[in-house]
Amino acid sequence: MMRLGRWVKVRMAASLLAAAGLLGAAGAFPALGMAADSAVILQYHRFGESDLPSTNITLAQFEAHLAHLRSGGYTVLPVPHIVAALRAGQPLPDKAVGITIDDAATSVIGEAWPRLREAGFPFTLFVATDAIDQRHARSMSWDDIRSLADAGVTIANHSSAHGHLWRHGVAAARRDLANAEKRFQAELGFSPRLFAYPYGEYDLALRGLVEELGFEVAFGQHSGVVGTAADLFALPRFSLNEAYGDIERFRLIVDTLPIAVRDVTPAEPILARNPPHIGFTVDESVDEIDALACYASGQGAVQIELLGERRVELRMSKPLKRGRNRINCTLPGPDRRWRWLGMQYLVP
Repeated sequence: MMRLGRWVKVRMAASLLAAAGLLGAAGAFPALGMAADSAVILQYHRFGESDLPSTNITLAQFEAHLAHLRSGGYTVLPVPHIVAALRAGQPLPDKAVGITIDDAATSVIGEAWPRLREAGFPFTLFVATDAIDQRHARSMSWDDIRSLADAGVTIANHSSAHGHLWRHGVAAARRDLANAEKRFQAELGFSPRLFAYPYGEYDLALRGLVEELGFEVAFGQHSGVVGTAADLFALPRFSLNEAYGDIERFRLIVDTLPIAVRDVTPAEPILARNPPHIGFTVDESVDEIDALACYASGQGAVQIELLGERRVELRMSKPLKRGRNRINCTLPGPDRRWRWLGMQYLVP
């Protein structure tokens, strides 16, 4: 397998796991080997804006994250480099991390950018163009975004209106994405090829449209680790905010490894049946799957039924709540690291 060349270690990395309580039930760690075929992608929104805690990280939390990344043996890579490796089936460094920031808030350029620049960590900024055009009070300007792009920050597409794109059908989503592309071309002179679904929400039709339009990858907002078995148009990210940004949790999640699966059901993230019958087949590269533990939003641990040696079926005790729901599964991995699988389903 041809390598990308020497990976340049720019002293970077970060990640996150969901719910610290998930760890107690999973059992002991087996002593296994480890492959450098995955990366943790982090998602931030706001910095030091504590009146919006659900999307904000405090500056003290963020500085603790960066300090851990600098000292913990991580390799923080530009997200396009991680994407290129995944698409080509090429290796990644162990403990590879990518940093993404959504929505282009003013605190990104005022607070996050100086700290990331000092640390030497690249990042990707997902921009929803309407908020910039309408000069929302807490949104950056196009001049701000151009200055970041000129400094080497990856600018990526987060739609035009930052709406629930799947709700109004493919034709409306096509118009929204075309409008965003026009604005990027007009203001920056290029069309970003990385995309993030607003709110992490998509259905299979929207996923197909994003692929058809020539984007290289698309990111959701479900927790998990990107690996060679991941769907390139539904990549997970660990989302960080004040409630889920403490340093103990951060240290845990940045070391996470993927649980490679296939044949996930239901394939459609927008549920027509509730409670759903959720299942997946665990790849042969993953050992000790009898130690798997899974959790659902609002339900805690869910019953697991193992069919044969590799097929996992989850039995919900009650229907999922309306709106976005997350299913998270953990498994003890090699070298005292946790494996993680996350899925997001939406009940209309």
